Amino acid sequence: MKYLFLLFFPIFLYANLTYDTNSNKELSLLSSFDIEPTFLYDPIMNKMKEKTIQRHKHFFRAMNEAYLFIPAIKNILSKYDVPQEFLYLAMAESNFQTKAYSNKRAVGLWQFMPRTAKLYHLKIDKYVDERRDLVKSTEAAAKYLSTLHKRFGKWYLAAIAYNCGGGTLNKAIKRAGTDKLSILLNEKKRYIPKESRNYIRKIVALALIGSDEQFLMHSEYEYLLNRADAYSISTVKVAPGASLSRLSHIIHIPLKELKKLNRQLNYDFAPPYAKGYNIYIPYIKLAEFKQKYHDTPSRNIYKIHIVRNGDSLGRIGKRYGVSYKIIKDFNHLHSNILHVRQKLIIPIARSRKLKFNKRYYYMVKRGDSLLSIAKAHHISLKNLRARNNIKGSMIRVGDRLKLYE
Repeated sequence: MKYLFLLFFPIFLYANLTYDTNSNKELSLLSSFDIEPTFLYDPIMNKMKEKTIQRHKHFFRAMNEAYLFIPAIKNILSKYDVPQEFLYLAMAESNFQTKAYSNKRAVGLWQFMPRTAKLYHLKIDKYVDERRDLVKSTEAAAKYLSTLHKRFGKWYLAAIAYNCGGGTLNKAIKRAGTDKLSILLNEKKRYIPKESRNYIRKIVALALIGSDEQFLMHSEYEYLLNRADAYSISTVKVAPGASLSRLSHIIHIPLKELKKLNRQLNYDFAPPYAKGYNIYIPYIKLAEFKQKYHDTPSRNIYKIHIVRNGDSLGRIGKRYGVSYKIIKDFNHLHSNILHVRQKLIIPIARSRKLKFNKRYYYMVKRGDSLLSIAKAHHISLKNLRARNNIKGSMIRVGDRLKLYE
């Protein structure tokens, strides 16, 4: 018995130390949400936790998908004094999918509604939806959570309010006569909606699993324990209309990975804003970007044209100095028929101003007609119409007409 005791004592000791370590971590995690230790015995939360463990591949797949940008999210939360455990609020909201979309029109990692997004200065236009921007949306979420925490005084209340709204939670607290979590979660009284009761439980359950080192060590995803900033992202500014395809070629990163980091872009290019636009690349590619990006400036920028009454491919092409065939090919159009409010991607050559010279193009001035232009440049009216896809004689001041092929 003595020898058996000496043989198994280290195992017992290690098991005890492991239990104490995990127990302390669990209590610390609850404390970060301002939740009482007794919540560890909440039966519904534990049932959620067990179910997630049984379906652990789903959990780890989500963690693995977000592996690159989780450190950035944690850093932003810390910057605004939001507990890092709120990382799991994003997991509960969107499963770390920046392209997530709900039937209530909530979008992105943190599932922002349009109104709240605009309140926190997230841009939504024809080029971008910054609710899908993993950095800007996280900054907005951190600010929003901080505001809710200041209003309600406890982090678990901030999380609940994030789900059901501050007004609904305020009414629930008044009805319950307390903001104590165990009372607000009362299944019979239903002070807060069922979705919100399960919401805070789900966040805590996910956080408990994610912080369980023993669970991670005994899985194929042990490397998740060693996440470091080296695997994080960097913000870089690109030129207006810069192509992601070209950038992926320059810094040798798969286009799929680059798009994944930049889901805020509605198209395969940065918006043509005058000052350029910030996008994200893996940190390990930053040095390569600095060396190569400015050496070969982009040949094209891209703009979105929204079709109006009277527009045709030919007229749009003349406006931007691009062949209507290029516009048709670029937008995978099978016919020349357009619809009002249809969006077209227009690739515009940066050097187009050099090409719009008197030898090849003519810009229509006041008093011009097709006939006068044709005579002045010694070309037939028929050829002028054909080269510019004009059926009648209608031209407008500012139109660019192709004179020669």
